Amino acid sequence: MSEVRLRFPPSPTGYLHIGGARTAIYNWLFAKKHNATLILRIEDTDVERSTKDSIDGIIDGLNWLGINWDEGPYFQSDFINEHIETAHKLIESGHAYKCFCSKEALDAKRETAVAAKITYQYDRTCLKLSPEEKEANEKQNIPYVIRFKVPDGDGSVVFEDKVYGRIERAYRDIEDFVIVRSNGTPLYLLSNVVDDIRDRITHIIRGQDGLGNTPRQILIYEALGAPVPVFSHMSLTLDPKKAKISKRSHGEVVTVQFYKENGFLPWALVNFLVLLGWSPASDQEFFSQEELIEAFSLEGMNKANSIFNYQKDHPKFFTDPKALSINAHYLQTMPLEELAPLVKDVLQNAELWDDAYEADKKEWFMSTIDLIRSRFHVLTDFAGPGRTYFSDEYEMDPKPVQKNLTKHEKIGVWLGLLAERFESLPDFNQKETERVARELADELDIKPGILINGTRTVVTGQAAGAGLFDVLMAIGRDRVIARLKKFSAQG
Repeated sequence: MSEVRLRFPPSPTGYLHIGGARTAIYNWLFAKKHNATLILRIEDTDVERSTKDSIDGIIDGLNWLGINWDEGPYFQSDFINEHIETAHKLIESGHAYKCFCSKEALDAKRETAVAAKITYQYDRTCLKLSPEEKEANEKQNIPYVIRFKVPDGDGSVVFEDKVYGRIERAYRDIEDFVIVRSNGTPLYLLSNVVDDIRDRITHIIRGQDGLGNTPRQILIYEALGAPVPVFSHMSLTLDPKKAKISKRSHGEVVTVQFYKENGFLPWALVNFLVLLGWSPASDQEFFSQEELIEAFSLEGMNKANSIFNYQKDHPKFFTDPKALSINAHYLQTMPLEELAPLVKDVLQNAELWDDAYEADKKEWFMSTIDLIRSRFHVLTDFAGPGRTYFSDEYEMDPKPVQKNLTKHEKIGVWLGLLAERFESLPDFNQKETERVARELADELDIKPGILINGTRTVVTGQAAGAGLFDVLMAIGRDRVIARLKKFSAQG
């Protein structure tokens, strides 16, 4: 393959959302695999909606995901004059023309077509104007748009999409479309093509919603005598009701920033997003960066739309359960040396950090995060259900409180007795703590699970986690006893 050049051209109208991130990831993977150049181009010509905060949010989101680019960021607004000049060159070459038709006149024609139950297309009224009529309109400063002149005849635009295969669109089914508005600003159809020609783009990977524009853009490429890029249109990502995912409709849960702030690992999110619309040749689910670059191909991109099964009422976290599962896998298997600084950031943000965790308590800190991560899904869990290991101020989950404490009238007395047994142990270890707990249960003629589950609930505030007697070692004799006695004293 000769020099390959791709681009990711987001519109800065909000934070980077998962659909845009997936587009960036696919372009990045293809670029990495083919030793290609990836360009970041910010399409900021929508002045009213484009903001600096959005631009910063997009760049921050890409950097957090680890999606790097080779050129840019370029800004589309810097090239508006070039876009307009290109439109006038198309007029000069006979591929475009000025249209002076008013909105009212066009609306009337459209209504007539609708009433006659025929498909409306612009009737080329202004293409038929004489030079004198055009000059007269211009002297009167009548506003005009610039329309691209679609070729006449029975021909078609034909291209081979790498995902959807052969696409053909007859010229007669494409009306002469607007490329410059009456206020003089170019439309996306034109600007996008001009920028891609200037940036020498050879491959375009974008959403399936851009497929309808492709025949018209190919006509512009051909009119300008430029090579047409290879197109690959990705399937869309839809919500559970099969509506298109958007920041406006679905809020922060579909933004990359949301996942960054809520404890996701960047590569886990990349891994998840790649699988929304792409299938590997094998049944592999988790990939290193090198493995994913090697495995990725356009042939693996799916035609069927993918579903982002976010659940606003999920008891733990309202995102796609698959995303949580993938993140949990990486959280639970990544090297401790890589996990530790991430946990430190979480604990510092929650004001739970102790500098001793990097000094005389380092061994305890490392072994504790290794122990408790086995049930965690996101980094913020270390300051949530994991808070009990780093602070004596923690909330108790009401469900295990009801199940393991409230329903047992004498549980306070029993746990007080257990605290005394723990206090008298010469050696506070897993084996001995389990032994005395089971012996006490026998003496009280109750099931050992009552003491074990009650102890877990009081000591951690949670219903589940690592093995209880490992948990007791991590929390430590003094804090375990203090917590049990405090609960017992409360009756």
